[in-house]
Amino acid sequence: MRDRGYLFQCTNLKALDNAMMSSTPSSPFTAYLGFDATADSLHVGSLLQIMILRHLQKSGCRPVVLVGGATSKVGDPTGKDESRKLLEEEEIQRNIDGISKVFNNFLTFDGDSETDAEADSSNPAAIMVNNDDWLGGLKYLNFLRDYGTYFTINRMMSFESVKQRMARDAPLSFLEFNYMILQAYDFLELSRRHGVKLQLGGSDQWGNIVSGTELARRVDQEQVFGLTAPLITTSDGRKMGKTEGGAVWLNADRLSPYDYWQFWRNTNDDDVPRFLRLFTELPLEEVEELEKLEGSKINDAKKVLADECTALLHGKECLPPIWETAASLFAASSSSSPGEGDTGGLNRVTVAAADLGTVKATDMFLELGLASSKKDAR
Repeated sequence: MRDRGYLFQCTNLKALDNAMMSSTPSSPFTAYLGFDATADSLHVGSLLQIMILRHLQKSGCRPVVLVGGATSKVGDPTGKDESRKLLEEEEIQRNIDGISKVFNNFLTFDGDSETDAEADSSNPAAIMVNNDDWLGGLKYLNFLRDYGTYFTINRMMSFESVKQRMARDAPLSFLEFNYMILQAYDFLELSRRHGVKLQLGGSDQWGNIVSGTELARRVDQEQVFGLTAPLITTSDGRKMGKTEGGAVWLNADRLSPYDYWQFWRNTNDDDVPRFLRLFTELPLEEVEELEKLEGSKINDAKKVLADECTALLHGKECLPPIWETAASLFAASSSSSPGEGDTGGLNRVTVAAADLGTVKATDMFLELGLASSKKDAR
């Protein structure tokens, strides 16, 4: 994991390594990763964390995926200049149903049919939990009395997510201020319920993760660990997963396998070696050989990157139609008769001609499911 570039910060790397090495098949080391249900699909910016969880399962650890049915009602203030939109219960459940789909492509759960020839059925099955199961029934006064004494305003004000808001004179509601306490309590509850010893997250989650490790130590005298991965930006400074066309979604109903493949195929030359290490499972020796390619040959490495990433998410069977479509479109753009390429691998939508003059473009994008809001459509 270190050689692939997955590690950024850890609360105690040596003790974590010892704990992982001492686990057994009957008592596997357990790690968790949490996602709030703020949209009906995750995007590429979440992929690094999922890849880490996948690597841990293939190494004999038990993965726990937490969906934030409760914390989605609050909203994580990390990295935001303004409060998130408050979501209704029905929308949160729709989003949970949407984001849950992607994990079946990367992790093996109980009852999954074996589709990955390299998967080891002896590895512990993944678990998916919803923090609304324990946070939803908390009694406010009891919670404050039992756990409020373990958090100080002084410490909470030092967290980066809070300091950034204050530096920009952006309001931070009391609702959002409680988010870090709820995330810390999630870790404590998962330690009790499922023996979770490790929380994963991006580097921007460091303060919240450390709060969870300290709460488990002070309340239950349990040693648990926090591990963050670096926040990934492209070589031109853009946040990973964001393009001029919007977010690069992981669900096929939000972004077609062909467009997903094209995203990776269009990777900047300087990013190819790093992305091969982070987002594929190619042996590092093979990655090192691909790193040696120069000039136009770097396109061969980009195709490998696109194939590997797309196969992991959508399955290898989607690749032949993608190759055919890409080759046909390239041939058509290079010929004297453009527009004659085979576009069978591309998504299609049908719109009545009468609607074109009366319906706003943003409304049409929403109706066709091409955007989740008018803001996305614009």
